[in-house]
Amino acid sequence: MIARHLFISGLVQGVGFRFFAQRSAARHQVKGYVRNLADGRVEAWAEGNSASVIGFRDDLTAGPNYSQVESIEELVVEPTGHYTTFRIEK
Repeated sequence: MIARHLFISGLVQGVGFRFFAQRSAARHQVKGYVRNLADGRVEAWAEGNSASVIGFRDDLTAGPNYSQVESIEELVVEPTGHYTTFRIEK
């Protein structure tokens, strides 16, 4: 199991990005969360097997229709095992 802490920049709020991330996480069997940040970025925490987390990150790089992902800051972190699902946080 691996984990990544992601910070997505660009036009990523108000375009369904969090719901897109939640659907992608379900498809890739990734656990964690996604939320909007006050500075306009989206933050995501992803835990799962290597192929799942990489697939999830690749989906976020593309983003949903109407989004424009400019960059993703990816931090390699230790999995917590704390998450049993993937959720949208406030």
